[in-house]
Order: sequence, then structure tokens, then C-alpha cells
Amino acid sequence: MTERKPAGMTYESWLDKQIREATDRGEFDDLPGAGKPLPDAGQRYDEDWWLKDYLRREGVSGDGVLPPSLLLRRDVERLPEAVRAMNSEQRVREHVSELNDRIVAWLRMPHGPHVNVTPVDADEAVAQWRARRQPPAPREEPAAERPPAASRWRALFRRRR
Repeated sequence: MTERKPAGMTYESWLDKQIREATDRGEFDDLPGAGKPLPDAGQRYDEDWWLKDYLRREGVSGDGVLPPSLLLRRDVERLPEAVRAMNSEQRVREHVSELNDRIVAWLRMPHGPHVNVTPVDADEAVAQWRARRQPPAPREEPAAERPPAASRWRALFRRRR
């Protein structure tokens, strides 16, 4: 596509001529998606389609485009779920302390939209963590009550007639 439009010819007729010649040469044969409907045809137009498509292709979440204040607010709201899997009170306190450090740093120099975010009470977070902890897994039956291993295997692999 290095040739220039000849003088005296309209852009439309010049483009039509180039498309017709490329079609005659077979340059449009075997293109991906040939004969298939256009993707997203009939759906509402989304102004941020390019951003959503980019994030999907790169396999990342949208956290990188959120302002820090909204990220902090989201982290405070998700704190109970984040600490639920932790196995010690010390780890919960460390997580809350790290979150509080980020909150205080933002409060000292806020930027982005103003969102009401305050530091989290570590004692309250630990109390909620204790209340929501999963009960310990049930213990196995004593070996005396279970049938011997050999009879269990025989029962499993007994032929059905």
C-alpha cells in the first residue's frame, strides 16, 4: 500500500479499485473468521470494550486501574474473607497491620476520589476471626470399631454375580 492516489480520481473509487484488485488476487481468501458473524453483533456498545478486552487478554484483574482509595475500601470490606483461612492470630494481626499502614499512608497524602476509609481495629478483627473460624475437622473412628482392612478390601472387590 505504498502507491498514492492518482490525480483526478476520488478516494472512494481509488479504494474500491484497490479492494477489487486484492479480491481478484485472492488476498482476502482464508481470512480467520470468514463466513462467521461479527463478534458482539447485536449487543449494546460498551465504551470501555478495549480496556476490558486488554485486561482479559493479559489475564489480569482491573485492580491496576482502580484508584488507591477504592482499593483500600475494597480490602477493608474483604478483610473477613481474607483472614478466614489464616491459621494464627499473629498472622491476622500482621495482615491488619499491613492494611492499616496502607490506609494511614493514604490518609496522610490522599489522592484520587475521596472515600471514607479508616484504620481497622486489630482486636475486633481478631475477635471476628475467632468467631468465624472453621471448627476442627472431625477425628477418625478408633481402629477397634472399624472392620479389619482385609475384609474392607474383600467387600470392595467382591464379584457381583
